[in-house]
Amino acid sequence: MTTESQHPPQSPDQPRPAAPAPYALPTPGPAPAAPDGELLPATRRALLRRIAVGQAEGRTPSIVGAVVRDGRMVWFGSRSMIDGHAPDADTQYRIGSITKTFTAVLVMRLRDEGLLELTDPLARHLPDLTDLPEIGQGVAGLTVGQLITHTSGLASETPGPWWERTPGDLRPELADVLGPAPLTHPAGRRYHYSNPGFALLGALVEAKRGVPWAEALKAEVLDPLGMPRTTALPQAPAAGGFAVHPWADVMRPEVVQDTGLMAPAGQLWSTALDLARWAGFLAAGHPDVLAAATLAEMRAPAAPPPDAADPDSGYGLGLQLTRHGDRPLAGHTGSMPGFLATVWVSVADGVGALAMANSTSGPAIGTIAADLLAITADAEPGLPAPWRPADALDPALLDLAGPWYWGTSGYSLRVHASGDLALAPLTGQGRGARFRAESDGTWTGLEGYYAGETLRPVRRADGAVGHLDLGSFVFTRVPYDPSAPLPGGPGPGLGLGPGPGPGPGSGSGQENWPVR
Repeated sequence: MTTESQHPPQSPDQPRPAAPAPYALPTPGPAPAAPDGELLPATRRALLRRIAVGQAEGRTPSIVGAVVRDGRMVWFGSRSMIDGHAPDADTQYRIGSITKTFTAVLVMRLRDEGLLELTDPLARHLPDLTDLPEIGQGVAGLTVGQLITHTSGLASETPGPWWERTPGDLRPELADVLGPAPLTHPAGRRYHYSNPGFALLGALVEAKRGVPWAEALKAEVLDPLGMPRTTALPQAPAAGGFAVHPWADVMRPEVVQDTGLMAPAGQLWSTALDLARWAGFLAAGHPDVLAAATLAEMRAPAAPPPDAADPDSGYGLGLQLTRHGDRPLAGHTGSMPGFLATVWVSVADGVGALAMANSTSGPAIGTIAADLLAITADAEPGLPAPWRPADALDPALLDLAGPWYWGTSGYSLRVHASGDLALAPLTGQGRGARFRAESDGTWTGLEGYYAGETLRPVRRADGAVGHLDLGSFVFTRVPYDPSAPLPGGPGPGLGLGPGPGPGPGSGSGQENWPVR
C-alpha cells in the first residue's frame, strides 16, 4: 500500500485508529497534502517509485520519505507491507544517531552564548571527571570540539553489553559509559566515531543548563522549531521496529530500550513532518535557536574522512558530510534495533530529504534519502533569487571593485549589495573566496584557503586605495606596482625607480616594465 502527499488530508470527523500496541504496525491514514503545484507529476512519480523500490528491495515492513524545499515539506510518500496501513507523515520512527545533530545544536548554543568554547577541556565544565579512577585524567583533558567532531580518540561503543539493546540503568554513571579503558587513539589524531563521546556532550549540556538533556532539548530547540512529535520515548502513532530474516521472508519484533545516559547519542523518535522542519533548520538556521552562520560552521568539514577509500565522506560539528554524485550533502544517518533513518540537506540546491524505515537492516536508507533529494533538485532546479541593486552602498567600496594582481596573477574583486566581497581568479587558476564585511573596515574570508583570513585595504596619503593586504599577500592594481610594499621589491631589471603608483593624477605603474 502506498501513500503520497497529493491525497486529501484525513477528515477531522473521521476517528483515528486506536493507539497501536508497542510493536504494532504503523497506523493507517493518508498524509497531509502538500501545497498544490509544488512538484510536477513526473517528479512525484519518480519520488514515489524510489520509495517503493526501497521498500521492496530492502524488505522492510514500511518506509517513509519526504522532500523539503526552501524550508517547507513539498512531498511525502510512504510504502507498507499491508494494504491500508501505509504510515502517514505523523507516524513516529526511531531516528538513532540523527539524535547527535540535536545534541550538537545544544552544544553550539552554549558556545554562541559564551558559556563554553570548543577548545575547552571537559574538566572545565565536568570537574567530577577528574575523580574517576584510572580514566578521569585522560578523558577530562579531551576538548568539547574533539567530542563533537569524533576526534577525541574515545572508543566507538560503551563496554558490553551493547548499549543499544540493553536498558540504560545498566550504565547509571559516566564511568559505566566509558569503561576502564575508554581511549583507543591519541586525542586529535584521527576521526573515530564515538557514541560515548556524545553521552559526555549530553552530560555537559545538563551541567551547564541544570536540567536533564531531554528537557533542555525540548525547551531550547524542539518547541521553538515547532517539533512536538520529536520525543525521547515513542508516542502513538509510532511504528514498531522489526528484524527481518536475511534469508527468509519472516520477521520478528525488536525490543525498544531507554538508553539512559546514552540518550544524546541515539534515543530520539520523530516523524516525517518534524524531520522536514529539522532539515529546513539545518540548511538555514532559526533566529530563536541557532544563527545561520553557526549552522554553516557546523556544515563545514572539521574532521578528515574516516576512510581513505571514501574521500567524499567527512564530519563537521555534529553533522555527517558526504557527496552524492557531485552534490555535497550535510545531515546524518541513524540506526537503532528495528529502525533506520537519514536526513540530508543540499544548501546550494535549497533542497533537503529524509527517509525512515522500521527494520534493523535492509534498505540503504542513506542512499534512498540522497536519491530523493537528487531526483527533486535535478528534475526541478530552484530559481535563483532575482538580482537587485543595493539600496545604498558606501562609495568607498567602489574603490575596491575591479581587477587586482597578486604578483602577475590577475583577480577580480566584486562588491555585493550586502557589502561582502568576492575574490576570483581571472583565468580560473588560483584561489578565490567570499569575504564578510566587519565593523572595523576589514573583511574576513569565509571559505577555502582564505577562510578566517583578514582582507584589509591600505590607503595612500591621498586617501586612495593603494593595495590590498590579504594575510600578508599584497594585491595591486597593476602587476608588481612599485608603489606597493612588495616583499623583496619588484626585482632588478623590472623597475625604473620608485615613481608614482597608479591612481588619480599618477602614472599607471606600467612604466616599471621594460618595453622594446
